[in-house]
Amino acid sequence: MVNRRSPVGPAGADGDAPGPVSTVESERSAREALADPAAVHIDDEERPARVLTGPIATGVAVVAFAAAVLALWQVFRPLAQGSQFYLIIFLALTLPLVFLVYRSGFPSRGAARTGPDRPTVPDWALAAATLLVCLYPVNPFNGGYDGFLDRQGLLETADVIAGAIMLALVVEACRRTTGLALPVVCLAFLAYGYYGGLLPQDWAIAHSGLDFDQIVDALYNSGSGFYGTPLDVAATYIVLFTIYGAVLDLSGASRFFVDLSVAAFRRSRGAAGRTAVAAGFLLGTVSGSGTATAVSVGAVTWPMLRRAGYPAEQAGGMLAAAGVGAILSPPTLGAAAFIVAEYLDVSYLTVLGWAMIPTVLYYLGILLAVEIDVRRFGVRAVDLPQTSAGRLLLRFGYHFSSLVLIVVLLATGLSATRAVVYATLLAAALSFLDRSAWLTPRRLFAALSAGVRGVLPVVAVCTAAGIITATTTKTGLGAQLASLLVSGAQAVTDNPTAVLALTVVLAAVALAILGLAVPVTASFIIGWVIIGPALLALGVSPPAAAMFVFYFSVLSEVTPPTALAAVGASAITGGRPVPTMWQALKYALPAFLVPIAFVITDPGEYLLARGPALGIVWATVVALLAVLGLAIATGAWVPGVGPAGPASRILAGIAGLLLLCLAPLTIALGAVALALAAGIAFIRRTGRTTP
Repeated sequence: MVNRRSPVGPAGADGDAPGPVSTVESERSAREALADPAAVHIDDEERPARVLTGPIATGVAVVAFAAAVLALWQVFRPLAQGSQFYLIIFLALTLPLVFLVYRSGFPSRGAARTGPDRPTVPDWALAAATLLVCLYPVNPFNGGYDGFLDRQGLLETADVIAGAIMLALVVEACRRTTGLALPVVCLAFLAYGYYGGLLPQDWAIAHSGLDFDQIVDALYNSGSGFYGTPLDVAATYIVLFTIYGAVLDLSGASRFFVDLSVAAFRRSRGAAGRTAVAAGFLLGTVSGSGTATAVSVGAVTWPMLRRAGYPAEQAGGMLAAAGVGAILSPPTLGAAAFIVAEYLDVSYLTVLGWAMIPTVLYYLGILLAVEIDVRRFGVRAVDLPQTSAGRLLLRFGYHFSSLVLIVVLLATGLSATRAVVYATLLAAALSFLDRSAWLTPRRLFAALSAGVRGVLPVVAVCTAAGIITATTTKTGLGAQLASLLVSGAQAVTDNPTAVLALTVVLAAVALAILGLAVPVTASFIIGWVIIGPALLALGVSPPAAAMFVFYFSVLSEVTPPTALAAVGASAITGGRPVPTMWQALKYALPAFLVPIAFVITDPGEYLLARGPALGIVWATVVALLAVLGLAIATGAWVPGVGPAGPASRILAGIAGLLLLCLAPLTIALGAVALALAAGIAFIRRTGRTTP
């Protein structure tokens, strides 16, 4: 049945649809929606920030610009004192800004007097305190930085006090940017570290207990706490990519990507849906954020989707799934992908290679669902601006060059940090080919500042994640929980294959639940330190285990009941949030099942482009058929045939699951089931059309 919001009825089995409806304003909407760079750089892990004005905005921009310059300087002239010294300075520049840019969320007496978008006196006090405790390790009055490191394990009273204040401020900064869930998780880990010695010693997770000095030392004066891998990745990689995204956006790339998507499909019946998906993929290279991409693309494409006949919830689900695909897609991926590379000690290009085939499968699933929706909902063709895609490519195709340059430089062995800096310089230089997008010194200053402001929530999350990683390392919690997870599966069955499959299912559920509460980056870090060891213990390779955790962490963005991308898309389309979430889940279904294939079957790694070329080819082809089966099962339509009844849908769903097992027997059974599904649908359609 067609949603009442849709102005058209369902199409017939032959796919005919009413005539085109004009949406000439779509190009104008695209330009207006993308005029403000802040509209693109909305991080998935971010609560609404203040809109600062006047001297305060200028001051924040100056400090953010200084942090950007420091990050760029570190790429070519690393500070002589080492990476931890750089992290201390970087955190001192960025963490205080969190208290000025983000509201406390608590009522304040000064709110009526100072206005809702101006920092209050407590905000200034917290920012000042944060600056002091961040710089405390390098203060020259107590031995300086070297003296602070020499006191590791034997902190003085002043060190412990500064570290305790730092801990409280990091948790508060995390609360301001992401909400209560992650701070509560951090406090739970702290409580476990402090009170773990009181647990019954026959419990698997019991430990000898840590005193407060030991906890502060692990967080404040070691490489596994605040200044651990998560913050290192944020300050070394992520900030450079957010700066690159800001420069690329201000150079006109966002507008070009949307215009190109509109022009590429303007003559087809499925133009509106295809445009939304293509624009989501291309715009994701700029934002690197699922929610931001869904909202930005929705603002541009919802008018044409509505006129074409898409129900609001269906369109919102499509936009959310396309937006989240930006986090899963090369060449930028999401923030957690850099942590994958750092944890596994591989190049970022290697991680990009692992993500290529899953990205193709993900977007194929969305496009198949779009084509099915064209028939199911009687989607009409729309009149789009008559701009030639070839003409756009000839005039503005240079925007792709910086993206290509990143991949080329990575392939030549250059580090990811230098590659993205060179790509940023190229994007800035190419902006002068478009008079309306010149990156003048003032606009370049704005781009660098916006890039650092965009990374503030990630800095808060990654610093807070140090609490989790340090506690896990000091207590051995990760290994203990991994052992419990495997033991739970072994209690059900002794078969090694069944144990692995059950562990994977439990891990997927755990990651999905975890992703409901905490942001993507934190979800990956927690999942890796707890679930990663369980998968590794069962013989899963590190790349497969890491990408499994990565994908399920990202997919929390479309997992009810807190799917942020779907919520953002529903706000644009006016659809109901919960039905929009379920529609997004339908579009993203292959992304939930393909990662399971990584870890439960040996040929599953072929989908990560790891293995012989022939194996990679046949595994990809089989996975493509599996995605087709899943699309039929969820969309109730067999492409090229017509509506799929219950029997066809069940058979197609079974076929998709069997094919993803990637074993000879299951492939044969899956192919037969898929053929039967199509045959039954064909017979059903023929019976309907026969007099």
